[in-house]
Amino acid sequence: MRILLKLSGEALAGEKKTGFDEETVLMVARQVKEIVDRGTEVGIVIGGGNFWRGRTSENIDRTKADQIGMLATVMNCIYVSEIFRSVGLETNILTPFEVGSFTKLFSKDRANKYFKRGQVVFFAGGTGHPYFSTDTPSVLRAIEIDADVVLLAKSIDGVYSDDPKKNPNAVKYDEISINDVIAQNLQVVDMTASILARDNKVPMWIFPLFEENSIVNTLYGEFNGTKITV
Repeated sequence: MRILLKLSGEALAGEKKTGFDEETVLMVARQVKEIVDRGTEVGIVIGGGNFWRGRTSENIDRTKADQIGMLATVMNCIYVSEIFRSVGLETNILTPFEVGSFTKLFSKDRANKYFKRGQVVFFAGGTGHPYFSTDTPSVLRAIEIDADVVLLAKSIDGVYSDDPKKNPNAVKYDEISINDVIAQNLQVVDMTASILARDNKVPMWIFPLFEENSIVNTLYGEFNGTKITV
């Protein structure tokens, strides 16, 4: 089985909300080590929100702001890949643009080569273009590497009919089709990512990152989230 795991930058920051929380990253690393040891091939996309979140000033051009965000994801992947290595995993980082000797350029053949070696492959730098959140490259890379599913590790435990923080009557879905997600504009991921997933039949599973052993349980145990079907 091959999966694409999407992690938010904010989640990796823990309660600090910025930078990194090493215990959180170690928690993720140990779980990924377990699923890799069980034979799962793992690609990872990490957001950049723990360092930079969108255009923060009218004095910064949107394209430049998004480029800063892309570089934030590169920093995140370098850090997290090193923590992964500390627990015994082998890793590589691929980007859609040159970052000196820090990363390698993305290609499907290169990613497949690393997967065959049992390595965890980080996909940093988004699509390399502005005006996309990291949701879109998550689904895009999943399509390109023929992933079986996209796992979206969130701070909430699934998809709801409305914002549960604002509406106590919001209903959680155990399973929902991508067509219903789009029709109801549930904003699980951005619309571009949703349409890519629908058109290329990529299922997405949303689960709460901070529940104990959540990544392992999502694949091999009791799933506590929402499955988005295609």
